[in-house]
Amino acid sequence: MKISDGMLQKLDKIEARYEEVGNLLSLPQNISDQEKFKSLSKEHSDLAPICEIYGVYKKHKQDFEDCESMAAAETDPDMKALLRQELDDLREALDKDANDLKISLLPKDPDEDSNVIMEIRAGAGGDEAALFGTELMKMYRHYAENNRWKVEEVNMNYTELGGAKELVFMITGKGVYGKLKFESGVHRVQRVPETESQGRVHTSTVTVAVLPEAQNVEVNLNENDIKVDTYRSGGAGGQHVNKTESAIRMTHIPTGIVVECQDERSQIKNREKALKVLKSRVYDFYRSQAEKEYAENRRAQVGTGDRSERIRTYNFPQGRVTDHRIGLTLYNIDKFMLGDLDEMISALQIAVQNKMLENIE
Repeated sequence: MKISDGMLQKLDKIEARYEEVGNLLSLPQNISDQEKFKSLSKEHSDLAPICEIYGVYKKHKQDFEDCESMAAAETDPDMKALLRQELDDLREALDKDANDLKISLLPKDPDEDSNVIMEIRAGAGGDEAALFGTELMKMYRHYAENNRWKVEEVNMNYTELGGAKELVFMITGKGVYGKLKFESGVHRVQRVPETESQGRVHTSTVTVAVLPEAQNVEVNLNENDIKVDTYRSGGAGGQHVNKTESAIRMTHIPTGIVVECQDERSQIKNREKALKVLKSRVYDFYRSQAEKEYAENRRAQVGTGDRSERIRTYNFPQGRVTDHRIGLTLYNIDKFMLGDLDEMISALQIAVQNKMLENIE
């Protein structure tokens, strides 16, 4: 795989900047300025993997040129054959280096390392859809535990049978959005409900939304644009829940976005959680408005990520999970529902990378 002159020039500039930032980090005035030092450290850390791969590529390229010269001058047949084999090995290594470099230069999602707000809502299918929504919540909780992420409930609204009317929760940890962003969309389940006496397979749907948590620097909400209502919590929790107006409802007037939180007994804690979710929803709203063209590109890649798009089918009688965006079917539905999502998520990440690589010179 050949690397163009334009890409080599870009890599040389990145390498020079990496060395420059390394020198800047050692200056006393930058060490004493925490914000400056933090910014430079992040830039240095982001550039390091690219420079490391580029260093390996340059070594392999030099080795290839040296070996090529030796092979041209060699007269001994056995030695010449050995050099040709080494050239083949180095050519393969250079192809891998070039591909790794192209992947390292792909534009990064600015929210890749963000925490997420996840929202699960029952779609078509009544009680069966709601019950599957609860199972999806458990699946994501297992996946979070596997990755040592933290799950924090925000607003859990269940049916009498324990199904999900609306489940809103936060997942915090390293690289959460980068992996879970592919879960946004409509999840379809096909199985025989426990209440089905004829043994017929029913089809139901659940909607999942994955929003990057908006940081304070990203979204500054005007207090005058937010209407706050308090009310008494419903559901389990004893007399305290029913007698105290601890639940919070926030409405962002410009967008009409409404957030409720009644998970905590403390009104202050509910207010804090509701504000986090509101910021994330408003951030997602304006980001979506500004990135319609980007959304079209995503549709051409692995689907829109839009919550109205059917992205996956869980067929329990056949024991399979099928992702419709990349046409991948896994016959491990039991493990999948226990949070074994890595194979599916890795395949989705690779599909995005391959599509993006097609547009790189």
